[in-house]
Order: sequence, then structure tokens, then C-alpha cells
Amino acid sequence: MGWLKRLFGLEKLENQETVDAPAYQAPVAQAQAQAQPAASAQTVPAERMGLNGEYDESGLAKRVAQAFDANPDVADIETVYVAQHGSTVVLKGTVPDQAIVTKLVTIAKGVKGATGVETNQVTVG
Repeated sequence: MGWLKRLFGLEKLENQETVDAPAYQAPVAQAQAQAQPAASAQTVPAERMGLNGEYDESGLAKRVAQAFDANPDVADIETVYVAQHGSTVVLKGTVPDQAIVTKLVTIAKGVKGATGVETNQVTVG
């Protein structure tokens, strides 16, 4: 079972790509944007960007889970959980060795919107 399915109950789409924080327009802003310049558009903060560009409180954590699913070195790990506190990715759980923690941190830091990764809740052993 993949990270997205295990943590969020979501299936990865076959051709789904990682979202790079496009501008989000609320429904009301969409109608106004047609009549006015793009200044009316609301931008979703990168840490709140969902898998499909929508606003999502857990958007960063979901995109990190998606990145973990895409990496064969960590895709099968089932003892670590991903959360977020603002723009900080929070990893929790147990891993067999420090190399896995290092790999998870490297992947998480590469996700747009992640400003840091907390690992103090990860046990090695």
C-alpha cells in the first residue's frame, strides 16, 4: 500500500504529476478575473497546495507522500507517517536505519513549499 493510500486514503492517479503551485482562483474570483486583470486571483500558499492545485490544509503532507510513493527506495516503507506544521514537514515513526531517514528528508525538502523537515519523532532501530 502506498503512502497516499495509507495516510490519506487517496489513490495515485496513473498520469498524475507533482503540482508546482499554480495560481488558484476561488470561484468568485474566477468570474471577476474574466472581467478584470489577474490581480483578482488568489494564490494558494505552497504549503497549502493540494495534489491538483486546489487549496488543501494538508497539501504539503500529501505532496510529500506522493513524492515518497514515486521513489522506489522509500515507496514501501509503512512505519513512518507524514504530517505538516505550516511549511515544516513532520515525520513520525520507526525506520531500520539512519540512511532511510536521510533519504526521506532529502525527498521531503525537494517538495515545493517545504521549508524544513522535523525528524525528532522518528526512531531508528
